[in-house]
Amino acid sequence: MFKPFGLAVYVSAFKQQLPFLEKLKGQHVPIFTSLHIAEEVTDTYVNEVEEMCQWLHKNEFYIMADVSPYTLEHFGEESLSSLVKRLHIDNVRLDFGFDKKSLGDLFKEVDVTYNASTILGDEDRVPEAYYMHNFYPRPETGLDSELFEELNREIRAVKGKILAFISGDKMKRGPIFDGLPTLESHRYAAPYAQFVDLIHRYQVDAAYVGDISLSHQQLKWILAYLEEPIVKLPVILAEAYHYLYDKKLTVRVDSPKGFIRVQESREFAQEGEKVEPADAILRRRGTVTIDNLHYKRYSGEIQVMKADYPDDTRVNVIGHMPEEYLLLLENIKNGEQFSFVPINENLQG
Repeated sequence: MFKPFGLAVYVSAFKQQLPFLEKLKGQHVPIFTSLHIAEEVTDTYVNEVEEMCQWLHKNEFYIMADVSPYTLEHFGEESLSSLVKRLHIDNVRLDFGFDKKSLGDLFKEVDVTYNASTILGDEDRVPEAYYMHNFYPRPETGLDSELFEELNREIRAVKGKILAFISGDKMKRGPIFDGLPTLESHRYAAPYAQFVDLIHRYQVDAAYVGDISLSHQQLKWILAYLEEPIVKLPVILAEAYHYLYDKKLTVRVDSPKGFIRVQESREFAQEGEKVEPADAILRRRGTVTIDNLHYKRYSGEIQVMKADYPDDTRVNVIGHMPEEYLLLLENIKNGEQFSFVPINENLQG
């Protein structure tokens, strides 16, 4: 079962994650779990893993387990096949220590996933398989975009499916607590912005939340994007411009590289109404602006800055995007639709 949004679940944090998982029962949501994290192994580890996998299986989650030869030792199993049956695993991710050619009939029993971050130079790539990138807990160690794209080209060449990780925002996983993204540039961005960036700009097939949990708002926006792939731009607008929220807007096909021109701008401007000069200040990346009456026939045109521009007495600043969402600006192309949405503080918890 393949879906573009998944979650990482950890046996040491499973009880904390249960309330979040309850919201997604019965939807065949993919779950990634690692069965060879040394610090998770305790005297009750095996029983806890069995209980976790039983609950996930019962509630119709799709279980992908990261395994190594140490996993078989911990569970006292001689083969991956027997471990798969015991834990109701649907997909095994082979991290290290396994020879692809020795896996035998495992391919007939479950889906198999390979490490996408370490395939360069490996000529023995399996066609039409799953390839999952690593996540990187330590800041500064995540993949850069150039290497990420190079690895993904290798995977696409064999028609593989690409999976990667985004950071969470509600509950970060230790011991570093600095997010678990695949891309370093994503580490401190909002999860929704990371998700859209992976799916839209990088054409990744699925993105998994590496951390323990997401806020309700981020989950709501991610699920909405899966229903209708129109980018939502979270912005804080001046009260007089709240009417712009939740409207489908279009980027003019001839918009310049530095900012978005809203095609519908003049439809919103009331005939005869003047846009008086106000807050004609520095236009930083992520600010929302409207041309005032000093711009003559352009008065009423709305733009979103994708780069920094100086102040202009003919242009009013009417809103701004929080920094953690600026990544979304790279995911709105000329001719595409988007919408402004308010940031609901009540849904951040």
